[in-house]
Amino acid sequence: MGNDNNSLQAVKEYLDFARDIAEEGGARLIEGLNSERKISYKGRVDLVTEMDRENERLLVKRISEKYPSHDILAEEGSSKNTGSPYKWIIDPLDGTTNYAHGFGFFCVSVALWEKETGPLAAAVHAPFLRELYEAGRGSGAFLNGRSINVSRVDKIENALLATGFPYDVRESGDNIEHFKTFLMRARGVRRPGSAAIDLCQVAAGRFDGFWEIKLNPWDTAAGVLIVEEAGGKVSDFDGEVYDPYKKKILATNGHIHEEMKEVLSEK
Repeated sequence: MGNDNNSLQAVKEYLDFARDIAEEGGARLIEGLNSERKISYKGRVDLVTEMDRENERLLVKRISEKYPSHDILAEEGSSKNTGSPYKWIIDPLDGTTNYAHGFGFFCVSVALWEKETGPLAAAVHAPFLRELYEAGRGSGAFLNGRSINVSRVDKIENALLATGFPYDVRESGDNIEHFKTFLMRARGVRRPGSAAIDLCQVAAGRFDGFWEIKLNPWDTAAGVLIVEEAGGKVSDFDGEVYDPYKKKILATNGHIHEEMKEVLSEK
């Protein structure tokens, strides 16, 4: 897509659609929150609820109706790959464990990526928090319709950071050492349990930095664009350009990016 009026209009249309289906999915999550939640396991601590599956079917149906030629990548397997340059990457329920316990940090994440140029439009709806984050390429980032920007904190010692742990942390111990290191260096470290929301919190200036490992494309595809459009920086741990298929992500306000990267490079 070129950077002209036609492409900007297309981005707006994609964003409007992403916002609409994210809000619709979020409303369904709230409806299901007060009903009995049917839970099964993909791993010992990796939960999946019936709402994960129901919401995914809803989102895939909406996308297929609106953009039948576009590809889809979805967490619970309702994917389509025909070689289209456009791919919707969706998480019908990020923060499943939180949702299963009635803890409000969960969301719907919807993103459209173009094969050659990266993310075009993104929406993350955290319905319990009553927060809708969105961004279109070149259009800025917004929370409930209000423009947002990353923080100005320029030292880790003054920063509030966020992270998460992989589902196999009991066996692998992955990220525990980084967590302890940052805990000793930063003002504080939080672990809310939803990577998509964590990224949005960086965009809103609430967190100054976020790192995590072993994530999947649907965990980060929307949040990456929202952070970047809010003025932040996203890379892998080595500082290389991030794409949603990479397993290590570092997202910051930009000011503490190099300092965090140095910590993450320590063995």
